Parts: sequence; C-alpha cells; structure tokens
Amino acid sequence: MWILWLIAVSCIIYYTVIVIYSGITTSFSLIWLMFAAISVLLAAGWEAYIKYKDKIPLWIPVSVVTMCCTGILVFVVVEILIFTGVTVRDTSNLDYVIVLGARVKETGISKSLKKRLDKAIKYLDDNPGTILVLSGGQGEDEPVSEAVAMRDYLVYNGVREEKLILDTRSFSTVENIAYSRVAIEEDQARKKVSRLDNPIIMKPGTFMEVPDKPIKIGVLTNDFHVYRAQQIAKKWGIPDICAISCDSDPILFLHFCVRECAAILKDKLVGNM
Repeated sequence: MWILWLIAVSCIIYYTVIVIYSGITTSFSLIWLMFAAISVLLAAGWEAYIKYKDKIPLWIPVSVVTMCCTGILVFVVVEILIFTGVTVRDTSNLDYVIVLGARVKETGISKSLKKRLDKAIKYLDDNPGTILVLSGGQGEDEPVSEAVAMRDYLVYNGVREEKLILDTRSFSTVENIAYSRVAIEEDQARKKVSRLDNPIIMKPGTFMEVPDKPIKIGVLTNDFHVYRAQQIAKKWGIPDICAISCDSDPILFLHFCVRECAAILKDKLVGNM
C-alpha cells in the first residue's frame, strides 16, 4: 500500500514539474493527476480489502490486479517497440527528409522542435543534396504555422530556402506523412517537367534509357516519436522510409513516453498504423 501512496505523490510532483517547466497547457499532462487518483483509489481499495476480506468477493481484487498488470504489460511492450523496433539503416544521401513539426509558442519554437531542426541542419550539412520537407500546420494557440516557424529557424541558421518544401496543412502525424508525400510527388512532377522542357541533346546510340531511380525518403523526429512516424508512413504509402532520430527533452522524456504509448494504441486502434 505504501508503494501506491508513493506513486501517487510522485505523479503529483512530476505534474507540478511539468507545469512549471513547460506550462499548464502541456498536452496530456493531466494524465499524471489521473495516475495519482488511480493510485490513491487502489491504496484505499487495498486497505478496505484487508479490513473486510471476508465480505468482499474474491473476483473483485483478482479483476483489479489483472487489469493493472495488463496495463503495465502493454505499456512495457509498447515502450520496447518504441526504442528497439526501429531498424538501423544507412540514412545518408536521402532525396527527401520529412521533418515533423511540433508546438510553436508565442515566445518561439518548443524545445522538442528545436532539437529536430538542429538535427536537420546537421544532416543537411552532411548530405547537401537532400531536400527537407517541413510539415506542420497552425494550431489555434500558435502564432504561425509550424512549417513557417521551422523555415524561419532554418533560414536564420544558414539553410538555403530552395532546399525547403513547406506543408502547412497538417495537424497530426498521419497528416504530416500524407501531405508530405503529396508535396514530394508534386516536387518530383515539377522536376520531371523541367527536364522535359530542357532536354540534353545527345547523338543516337550514345545512351540507354533506364527507368527513373526510386527516390529515398526519410522522416526526422524525436527518438520517442520515430517508431510511430515510421509505421504510419509504411501504412500511408512510403513503405521503405528511413528513420532519423534526435534527442528528447530530459525533463519531459517520461511524459513523452507515456503520451506516445497512448498515441500508438490509438493509431493502431483506428487503423493509422
């Protein structure tokens, strides 16, 4: 019982840390108060069961313990998938890298988004032929669209604007992937038209026509988010997508893991992955 009370107190403390560090509007933060409430109820229920053991049917504590153990098992399995389920592949010299958006505040981009963009800058330095697809719309509480904020940050840090494609229509990871795929297809179509308008004149017999080279696409996001983004991409028409991850905020890392677990279960349930 004391373990349950300790969990409840820890959840309340962590919720307070999240609010102070990231703001009361941090998405999904109320889950920690819910965990605290559940722990208190379980502790009170355990105390009542010990006190009135002869009057409480056995199926009640068995059901409660089974549900709790199942929830813990599901969480552990999902977290293992998140951090070990991404295949390690060569991600160099990709044609396009989709950089997923994250919240933009009145004071600027969030820490998670900054880490993604810094990783994108480093990747572009090492692979100058790659095009970055910046994906993210404008939420009700955001001053500009995430894609525009990302472009401004990258251009300010020396990235040429012609290396960037913006998608400002997306409001979820599924839409990020779907609209980015459309943007890539449109860019490929424009390049094909440009090649047809400016053909290279060669003597007959000096070349052999070959099919277009398959384009290589990657997705860049924080480490906890990579697995879901990759699985959604495979479901929505980019089966061979490469994953590029960056670090997460160490203080919010546990919160992100819990939130991502819920997001994976939801997307699996509705068929997004």
